[in-house]
Amino acid sequence: MSAQDQLKRTAAKKALEFVPENAYIGIGTGSTVNFFIEELANSGIRIKGAVSTSKATSELLKQHGIPEVPLTEATELPVYIDGADEVNHSLQMIKGGGGALLAEKIVASAAEKFVCIVDESKYVSRLGKFPLPIEIIPAARSLVSRQLLKYGGSPQLRLNFTTDSGHKIIDVHNMPINEPLKLEDELNRIPGIVENGLFARHPAHVLIIGRAEGAEVIKIGG
Repeated sequence: MSAQDQLKRTAAKKALEFVPENAYIGIGTGSTVNFFIEELANSGIRIKGAVSTSKATSELLKQHGIPEVPLTEATELPVYIDGADEVNHSLQMIKGGGGALLAEKIVASAAEKFVCIVDESKYVSRLGKFPLPIEIIPAARSLVSRQLLKYGGSPQLRLNFTTDSGHKIIDVHNMPINEPLKLEDELNRIPGIVENGLFARHPAHVLIIGRAEGAEVIKIGG
């Protein structure tokens, strides 16, 4: 296991402390989440079921014998566990590197608490080094790209990729993100954009950072 993977596992294992027994939980998508699913399966913690955010996560849940339920059946969702491509000191994030940002934002908004798990390389003072994913209606690709150029970034279609919802993704490189909350709202007002990968309106409540010396836990408001 690589050193980075070990840090991801450290964060994932710590997240088990935030999983309530006999409840539904939301589970995101990505490499760090994969470690969390594995740790959850081996933990002995009993949950009612998990709301998945992607086909990849659903397959892994099935492999580990963790029951999956649709969001419509999860009457209460105490916690949502997911990673991030970048997360700042306000616990605002860029997500969507794996292409599941739409479902991730929906399930995250339904949960009472968002616990973000990352290795220390993802914790940044300023968002934007990681390309910002934008999920779009395929027919609006050119229109959306022209609008995105006005924001100073470099939009590039993610080649040979279609989201679980049948949409395309434009990754915006070198996007100036000075006001994440304002930008998130502005981008979603552009016709053709389904959702964008800025998680600023609903930041994480808890951040778990995997470090060589162990897991660091940061909570909004201390």
